[in-house]
Amino acid sequence: MAQVSIGDSEFDRETAVVPREPGVYDVTLSPGWTVMRVVNGGYLLAVVGRALGDALPHPDPIAVSAHYLSPSVPGPAVIRTETVRSGRTLSTGQASVFQPAEDGGEVERIRVLASYGDLDALPDDTRTTAKPPAIPPRERCLDAAEGPVPPGDFSLMDRLDLRMDPDTVGWAVGEPSGRGSMRAWFDLADGRAADPLSLLLTVDALPPAAFDLGLTGWTPTVELTAHVRCRPAPGPLRVALATRNLAGGFLEEDAEVWDSADRLVAQSRQLARAPRG
Repeated sequence: MAQVSIGDSEFDRETAVVPREPGVYDVTLSPGWTVMRVVNGGYLLAVVGRALGDALPHPDPIAVSAHYLSPSVPGPAVIRTETVRSGRTLSTGQASVFQPAEDGGEVERIRVLASYGDLDALPDDTRTTAKPPAIPPRERCLDAAEGPVPPGDFSLMDRLDLRMDPDTVGWAVGEPSGRGSMRAWFDLADGRAADPLSLLLTVDALPPAAFDLGLTGWTPTVELTAHVRCRPAPGPLRVALATRNLAGGFLEEDAEVWDSADRLVAQSRQLARAPRG
């Protein structure tokens, strides 16, 4: 795999924000990070995360909560941020992404409230019962780019190096397990190392857990909260997704991201609309 450094990758270029005035940023949402022609929610969260990282006095996302108000599409957008509070160890801000509307106005796509801090300044004390997901070695997992995918545009997959646990891809050949789980090794396709910002993409980059329930199709996120727990060590990440309850046309999806040092580096929960397939 080719290796590019943080700052030089496609992910960095296509999450770049351009300051227009204090707290306001211009951005172009890339068509390369779409699912069924809609901008992926994790990519969009990373774009907003980059703007907040510039606007706030602390560098790293710690807790990020997003409400997805309407589907984002590739093209120009504006991010408006506001500093809510600036403390010694944490600062909190909010941000919204707007895109042009057909009537000449603007439509809000996502609204985010986030707390930022310094991951390198956190204490080392760790007490956990969490364990890394049981995933076969990377060479025994299935390259998602080479396997069958549901009909539609999945440009996002070209930017990722996903190696899926064979036990969680039965849905791709019409044999979902019914357990509602997904597990995979995760890298960016160009080899860029993971960092706190890219973890906001990682938590929403695997095929939805609903696919393992036999439901395929667009699974739009309604709300997503991500917690970044520490700076990831070099090497591929392991990601596990699970849902326990689909009811009323919605399901929750819990994600855990583990690094090569067996540390839980990010967690998330989202509420999504269930696909109709």
